[in-house]
Amino acid sequence: MKRRSLLQGGLAALLAAPLLRSRTARADGTARRLLVFFTPNGTVHDVWRPSGSGSTYALDSDILYPLAGLEDDLLVLDGMDFTDATNHEGGMVAMLTAGGGTSVDQRIADHIGSATPYSSLELGVQTSAWGGNTQTRMSYRDGGFMTPDDDPQSVHKRLFGDLGDADLLERRQAVLGLLGEELSALHGKVESPEQGRLALHADALADVEKGLSGGSCDSIVAPESFNASSNDAFPDIARQQLDLAVQALKCGLTNVASVQLSHTVSPMVMTWLGETSGHHTLSHASDDGGVASFAACGAWFAEQFAYLIAQLKAADLFDDTVVLWATEMGDARAHVCTDVPWILTSGGVFDTGRYLSLDGEPHDRVLTSLCQAFGLSDTDFAGHGNGALEELR
Repeated sequence: MKRRSLLQGGLAALLAAPLLRSRTARADGTARRLLVFFTPNGTVHDVWRPSGSGSTYALDSDILYPLAGLEDDLLVLDGMDFTDATNHEGGMVAMLTAGGGTSVDQRIADHIGSATPYSSLELGVQTSAWGGNTQTRMSYRDGGFMTPDDDPQSVHKRLFGDLGDADLLERRQAVLGLLGEELSALHGKVESPEQGRLALHADALADVEKGLSGGSCDSIVAPESFNASSNDAFPDIARQQLDLAVQALKCGLTNVASVQLSHTVSPMVMTWLGETSGHHTLSHASDDGGVASFAACGAWFAEQFAYLIAQLKAADLFDDTVVLWATEMGDARAHVCTDVPWILTSGGVFDTGRYLSLDGEPHDRVLTSLCQAFGLSDTDFAGHGNGALEELR
């Protein structure tokens, strides 16, 4: 292509697309990034629920105690009911879709992900031993599921495999430099409103160029090799996937990521905690010993969530990233998708530091609220006739 055609094409794409990593995102009251963290098989409310309520609460339960001290950072939601969903499989499908064909992460990715190398990034740990189906998938686009990558080495190669390619880096930087020159030249030829928009695109280009030139992306270390299907490797692979998700967000490779720890009816055994029964089996325990073991597994999940928050803070991403810790059921012993607990972080848009009981509100209202947090105009997620939950903000 001729240089002029290349530049005009690049500019047209920039001007037609949402702003790349817009620096005004916080100023207009919207979040910049979304990270979904999933753990399976619901909960046992008696060992999950914090003490207190509203802004006077403590994360001191048998499951949530690893999050103690983070009360101000979190919006803890209790008592959601999934719409038209029951049992494990129904909950897994409805969790992020509310019965629609596209999950909330993909809806948001369509809005904020078109100008990043990956509109969304799906990572998992042992999600595919049973294949791709409605028990093992949580993200959907137009009725088709999005398959998580369960292998950290595969993820690393896909995301960062060309970092050592000096020629490729030079070509990318050259294209960005030419686009920057064209933006500068165009700036003086347009009226004031368009000048502001061009300035934002120039800022976005600078962000992309900074990411290409190294900065936060110049010291990526390949993950240690583990058998991705090995039960005992689960904790190591989980940490690697969490690290890769945070690094991808930091490097501007995506604005929407998810880390799915196994799937509903997960047979994973937390041998590293001394457990000998599968997680799904423990989720149906009613005796004191079985419930205590299930709570210990839940506390391990909470530790991973706390680690994720710490990594986001260390990367200076926490303040404008919405993190959703989602599960697909309420009390798994009853096979119900009512009284479901989720946890959110602020992303600069939600009013955290609270423990709220939603008293049976349909969870599509939370999904609508998530969409609006990212600047979408959605007022009714998946067509159930319910609006956003204003009390979240």
